[in-house]
Amino acid sequence: MELLNCTSPAMILEHTASVLGCSILDQKLALHLDEHDALQHLRQHFLVPKVKDLPCIDFSCVDEKEECVYLVGNSLGLQPKNVKTYINEELDKWHKMGVHGHFEGSRPWALGDECIVDLMAKVVGAKVEEVALMNALTVNLHLLLLSFYKPTSSRHKILIEAKAFPSDHYAVESQIQLRGQDPQKSMLLMHPREGEETLRMEDIISTIEKEGDSIAVILFSGVQYYTGQLFDMPAITQAGHKKGCFVGFDLAHAVGNAELYLHDWEVDFACWCTYKYMNSGAGSLAGAFIHEKHANTVQPVLIGWWGHEMKTRFLMDNKLQLSPGINGYRISNPSILLVCALQASLEIFNQTSMKALRKKSVLLTGYLECLIKQCYTKDESDPQKPYVKIITPSNVEERGCQLSLVFSVPIKTVYKELEKRGVAVSKMLISTSCIMSVGEM
Repeated sequence: MELLNCTSPAMILEHTASVLGCSILDQKLALHLDEHDALQHLRQHFLVPKVKDLPCIDFSCVDEKEECVYLVGNSLGLQPKNVKTYINEELDKWHKMGVHGHFEGSRPWALGDECIVDLMAKVVGAKVEEVALMNALTVNLHLLLLSFYKPTSSRHKILIEAKAFPSDHYAVESQIQLRGQDPQKSMLLMHPREGEETLRMEDIISTIEKEGDSIAVILFSGVQYYTGQLFDMPAITQAGHKKGCFVGFDLAHAVGNAELYLHDWEVDFACWCTYKYMNSGAGSLAGAFIHEKHANTVQPVLIGWWGHEMKTRFLMDNKLQLSPGINGYRISNPSILLVCALQASLEIFNQTSMKALRKKSVLLTGYLECLIKQCYTKDESDPQKPYVKIITPSNVEERGCQLSLVFSVPIKTVYKELEKRGVAVSKMLISTSCIMSVGEM
């Protein structure tokens, strides 16, 4: 991947603080960075929860009128302000036009997903015809694996992270069983080295080179949900292809977070949700990608009406004219209300670029990292002092905007103290001693 900058976030922050005549811990530095933030105007397009509306707040610790500190975009993004407007427009159209809404207005229901697919393609670095908006992430993963996972007696394995997101793990396990294979033999789990939290790229490549002749599909996440590790997707893809494997990615925690160039990297397939960094609401419309090189050779196993070519779809003659590539995988028309929410978010992304967002993200995440290291590094001379260990890679090329933290004190206590002060963090991993932290857009 292209290097983001030869200057580290820590060096930028230290230099800026020096010019301002203050410490890196001084609020003066934060205010200065906000003032000179070229993307600060984008914040006004989102609704940030007020402290007073959150549960478990201790109003003696915080001003209830203030906006909360939202550090959980890796779980659910904030609501774009235009979501309610767009949804109300479609409810009003339904009220006034009924069935005619399918083909009338700026957002015809029969073409709703196609109205915004070009914006989504820009975010993931793909051609428009390589992307479809449909279903939910795991449904799309199943549809893709049905086509790309064709096990044989000699090539039957799927390589996946040992600590993949549970839904991915279950999907792969069930697909292997569906094909009459044994997950114990056909599910190749990639573990970190003993005593380490993240996977080393050299180990991933080595495993592909060693096991590649027996691997049918390599399925990795773009950003590992637990550790925040950003994988070198082009290197994994290239290594997989050299061994004759199909290579796909779950981009749930990567889309809207990292720069993606799915077409240029020649990734075979990918899928993602849009409710995390893409801010389109819980259970929102998901995305899927198939590279154009497979448009006429890889076909869906399960077919529905929406996979039929649009120009003849409504002839209703039951003579299938399957759309090429990923568009043939569309089974049913998507909810226009989900389209509305995703449109509101994509329009904000379209005001900038992933390169610009990534540049800010690297600095913002690096800022948090510096503050944690300044204040909560383990002090061998003071064993009683609480400390925080960052398990996310320190190399900015190997992480997105998430830091995963391990605390020396009981994690539930830390969570409660943050919660009552209006700091929103991930509750999902409280039982494991990790909190996910993300930089705001």
